[in-house]
Amino acid sequence: MSKLEDNLNDILGIENEPVSTDDFKAPTVRTEDKKKDDIDNDYVNSRENYYELIEKGQKAIDGILDIAKEGQHPRAYEVAGQLIGQVATVTDKLQDLQKKLKDLKEVPKNAGANIKNALFVGSTAELQKMLKNENNEGEKSVKEVKDIQDK
Repeated sequence: MSKLEDNLNDILGIENEPVSTDDFKAPTVRTEDKKKDDIDNDYVNSRENYYELIEKGQKAIDGILDIAKEGQHPRAYEVAGQLIGQVATVTDKLQDLQKKLKDLKEVPKNAGANIKNALFVGSTAELQKMLKNENNEGEKSVKEVKDIQDK
């Protein structure tokens, strides 16, 4: 630190504590594990990053709340509120990540579901007649539908 900063710290009563750069390290990207597929790797990487962001946000909130309590300045409380909102947003994103992974894992299971396609061959007028008759009399049998198509 410079002499000026040391003098200011003495006047203000601030202790000179070295700040560790580990606390401010950007989220790391995990190297891909060849045994897992991309979805699992992305999930694990995203999850770790979200947890790191939440942890760092909590530390930042604690620090800004201390500053706000000491200074009683409205801006410090505003910043604390914004940080709390941002940490809450990251927490929601973490929950969304869980849901998205669950949905991605369920897609192959649902792919083999029975799908029945109903196909109507005829003109629009014939379809309207059929629908009108169904509304008036209830469900029609397959034979009655074919009779309407033949007309």
